[in-house]
Amino acid sequence: MPDVRYTAILWDVDGTLLDFLYAQRKSLVAAFKEQGMDIGDDIVSLYSAINDRYWKKLELSEVTRQELLIGRFRELVDELSLSDTISSEQLRISYEYGLSTTYKYIENSYEIVKKLFDTGLFKQYIITNGVASVQRGKLSLSGLTDYIEELFISEEVGAEKPQRAFFEYCCEHIAEKDKERLLVVGDSLTSDIRGANEYGIASVWYNPGGWLNESPYIPVYEIKSLKEVQDILGIL
Repeated sequence: MPDVRYTAILWDVDGTLLDFLYAQRKSLVAAFKEQGMDIGDDIVSLYSAINDRYWKKLELSEVTRQELLIGRFRELVDELSLSDTISSEQLRISYEYGLSTTYKYIENSYEIVKKLFDTGLFKQYIITNGVASVQRGKLSLSGLTDYIEELFISEEVGAEKPQRAFFEYCCEHIAEKDKERLLVVGDSLTSDIRGANEYGIASVWYNPGGWLNESPYIPVYEIKSLKEVQDILGIL
């Protein structure tokens, strides 16, 4: 068996393995449709901006998870002046159900995860800040869980990425105890890469858009294609 530098791969989900923006748009359109309203990209973009802002606040412990889940839809409905015609709570429920049943692979993420599993050289894990029911639902449907050892979801862990407590919990439940053999792969500098930096784990920043890193968080590797993860791991 060949020697490998990293033996445990900690994958982010949304924006890394699965296309969150696709699922977000489809689920939001369907949720509004249930209440009799057709929406376009302008409202999807507005929601996306509100949602991103809430998740950033959650990472910084500026809001609670419950405040995020409820507040983003209340703010959206208020911003659109639709509070008399659209129920923000029903919107939330329908949207979360849509997310739990909708998935689309990013690039060939399924084949890559399966290939790493088939080598027998790596243990793979999921690390995510998403809602537990949503993440478990779509990951199960996607088939990715067939090749994943364990799902570490912040709602169940009791701490958010990038908090140290989140990564401490993950490492306590991973068979590999040498942190130098762990590798985080994710698209978020403020969540995945920051958390890895502060806990002393190597990281891969998935940056398909070629964005400039203006943050203080520095990945060991930066990639534009998920296939490059195989190159980093020495797998053809």
